Amino acid sequence: MSKPVLKTREQIELIRESALIVSKTLGMLAPLIKEGVTPKELDKLAEEFIRDQGAEPGFLGLYGCPSTLLTSVNEAVVHGLPTDIPLKNGDIVSVDCGSLKNGFYGDHAYTFAVGEISEDARLLLERTKKSLYLGIEAAVYGNRIGDIGFAIQNYTESFNYGVVRELVGHGLGAKMHEAPEVPNYGKRGRGKKIEEGMTLAIEPMINMGTRRIKQLKDGWTIVTADGKPSAHFEHDIAIIDGKPEILSTFKYVEEALGIPVTA
Repeated sequence: MSKPVLKTREQIELIRESALIVSKTLGMLAPLIKEGVTPKELDKLAEEFIRDQGAEPGFLGLYGCPSTLLTSVNEAVVHGLPTDIPLKNGDIVSVDCGSLKNGFYGDHAYTFAVGEISEDARLLLERTKKSLYLGIEAAVYGNRIGDIGFAIQNYTESFNYGVVRELVGHGLGAKMHEAPEVPNYGKRGRGKKIEEGMTLAIEPMINMGTRRIKQLKDGWTIVTADGKPSAHFEHDIAIIDGKPEILSTFKYVEEALGIPVTA
């Protein structure tokens, strides 16, 4: 890939605005993600909400994507197309969403529990979310991209989870996917240097079992090779004064769900 596009403070604020539109969209959806709702219903609501914010859905039409949301249920890792299949008690569903406003993208994701989920699934969600913040903590000036991946991999593999290799985080800006790629695995001190003004989407995709994946015939949905569940959390960050600042937030989701707010 090409060199990272470093952003000015003004550009970072525009990315933050787009990221927060996604945050608010996920927060709007959070109380609706219950048994019986269909991903297609959520998708329609998300498109309307984003347009009401004066933005455009970031995914719709991108690479031919037919939807505003990507909804990945249970063994689906990412890129799940919204279906008419109602969510069931015990499901987990990654809701990935993007927005485009003022020429800049926001892109982040949260994995929701539908009703009462198993303890194994609950721990998978909790630990995947924690790995996201460990990865963000490693994104400081002077470190390298490999330090982010190492932090995520080192933590999640300690629970014998599988870290997906084929799908990675990325730079974010006037394009949804910019340089550099940000893998969720890696070695300390390897990869591109983390620079002032970098804007990154960090997004651990962690499987309860094998790290191996396969693509369904729809050409989009990626599932675990062993059929075990997968979790996915994503934040947008910028390197400001040498430190990672989170531009998106889970506050709206967590307030809607009545759980402690992380960031």
